[in-house]
Amino acid sequence: MFRKVLIANRGEIAVRVMRTLREMDIASVAVFSDADRRSLHVRRADEAVHIGPSPARESYLAIDRILDAARKTGADAIHPGYGFLSENAGFAAACESAGIQFIGPSSDAIRKMGSKTEARKVAVGAGATVVPGTAEGMIDAAEAFRFAGAVGYPVMLKAVAGGGGKGMRRVDRDADFAASFETASSEALAAFGNAEVYVEKLIERPRHIEIQILGDRHGNLIHLGERECSIQRRHQKVIEECPSPVMSIEPSLRERMGQAAVSAAKAAGYFNAGTVEFLVDAGRNFYFLEMNTRLQVEHPVTEMVTGLDLVRLQIEIAAGARLPIGQEQVEWRGSAIECRVYAEDPENGFFPSPGRIAQYAEPSGPGVRIDSGVYAGWTVPLDYDPMLAKLACWAGTRRHAAARLGRALSECAVVGIKSNIAFLAELMKDEEFLAGELDTAFLERYFERRQSINDPHEAIVSEVLKLARKPLALETRASESRWKTMGRAESLR
Repeated sequence: MFRKVLIANRGEIAVRVMRTLREMDIASVAVFSDADRRSLHVRRADEAVHIGPSPARESYLAIDRILDAARKTGADAIHPGYGFLSENAGFAAACESAGIQFIGPSSDAIRKMGSKTEARKVAVGAGATVVPGTAEGMIDAAEAFRFAGAVGYPVMLKAVAGGGGKGMRRVDRDADFAASFETASSEALAAFGNAEVYVEKLIERPRHIEIQILGDRHGNLIHLGERECSIQRRHQKVIEECPSPVMSIEPSLRERMGQAAVSAAKAAGYFNAGTVEFLVDAGRNFYFLEMNTRLQVEHPVTEMVTGLDLVRLQIEIAAGARLPIGQEQVEWRGSAIECRVYAEDPENGFFPSPGRIAQYAEPSGPGVRIDSGVYAGWTVPLDYDPMLAKLACWAGTRRHAAARLGRALSECAVVGIKSNIAFLAELMKDEEFLAGELDTAFLERYFERRQSINDPHEAIVSEVLKLARKPLALETRASESRWKTMGRAESLR
């Protein structure tokens, strides 16, 4: 087993990995940029190494600086977390060359499955159905434009590397294509160091369902079931849950999707944790979308329902252990729902809201889990994703889990900056959500429903709806939001 592990990430995921390392009696090393000198993950680590200025390109994306930190501290393994270099085949290969164990799949598997276009080829070879799209990534907007015209609008532009909604744009007509392509390409380059974009036919109002897979270096590979991730804004997930409500309608869907995910992963020679993502249409046909060759933000709901510690399993697999369970031993008990708590302003198109946190309180109680990376007095920087925490709740039934999450949100307080806490609490009471009627257009319908009622702040809701459908804008409104008056946490402002 490893003696010391460096976490090549920041925030709540770095803190979460450190907790498992401490349980396993493994020393932890944090890395940090100028903006993160006082971050919680730096305080919680056994050691911490400064790796550069605030911009990610000069710190968290700088492979040489991270490897140098590992050498200086004597770390014998690196956990990449998610985001940044977690799906960078070059980083995994550099770790391999340096004799430092990468806690994740091989560089070859990342190269095959971390690229959306290469992953599509592997999935097709394994018998999966894919959404029509380009075979290769593109940097030529004119070439991409011709494909979009041939396949027909609407289409989705997606960064070949990475995920998290970055480098993604929906395009509905010729006139918008060039600007959308340029924006997606620039965003992809800034986030992942790769400007390539591919074009995919858009399936209207699908469910976004992903399958968690886990494999060892001895050829054993299983799936741990699904997560429903359909509630999104700007192509970034807001609410995730396990199991998906659709499985109660068609129970065989889990096994069919699970086997498709395992087949694709086996075709790539995959081991360690990963997630295979699918779109499921109204007829419950599913289409391979992409693979995330890393741990996911929403992994806690799978852990709560299966009782497994995915980070511990990642570490054990990287150290050469066999999977401790087979497919027939995986069990799913109860229901878990997770929400992402962001420093953002729901009344202004979910625009990021960095700044100093004056007061911070976390919920507790049966079935409540919060993975956070903040504390009172810390300043949320402008430089990175504004997620503050993941709050997840488990209960015996889905409705009970939603009620518990609503209660937990009422105990959560972030004072000094704006947050989405009250917005999330309102979602937990929405009848369409509680009925499990989910797809990727859920939030658009949600805002339309709010607009249709006799709401004194209808103009604000209308503005949110408009902004939620397009990339971040710098528009602001001075009017008061209905969300400002909701929730105990928000009343503390």
